[in-house]
Amino acid sequence: MYEKAADLLAALGIAAAEDDPLLYAVVRNTEFRVWNETNAISMTEDLESIAVYLAVGEYLKCKKVCGQLTGIVLTPEVKRLKEGDTEIQYAIGEGSLTPEQRLDQMIDWFQKRNRELYKFRRLVW
Repeated sequence: MYEKAADLLAALGIAAAEDDPLLYAVVRNTEFRVWNETNAISMTEDLESIAVYLAVGEYLKCKKVCGQLTGIVLTPEVKRLKEGDTEIQYAIGEGSLTPEQRLDQMIDWFQKRNRELYKFRRLVW
């Protein structure tokens, strides 16, 4: 599962995640959380797929909150730049989302996959 999470992060442009100890911790935490929520005995392929997305979402959120997210540019596009008395106007609210808003939407999408865990829940006596 760790390799799949690292591969997905590399596909998103975050190549250094493979050597990051935080990724290992997040993946292990996600595995335990999935096992606790589903009471699954083993991690099936479809359950593992959900867990990978959850781990990637958590990893991205942790890195973003800590300010350590590299590989993704979060600065908004400059719409207008004036040099005399320096005025910079960013293209925010111009019908498109800022890079940070798009990243937040992607993280939310990854983390909302936890609703799919209900399919795998088992009763424990």
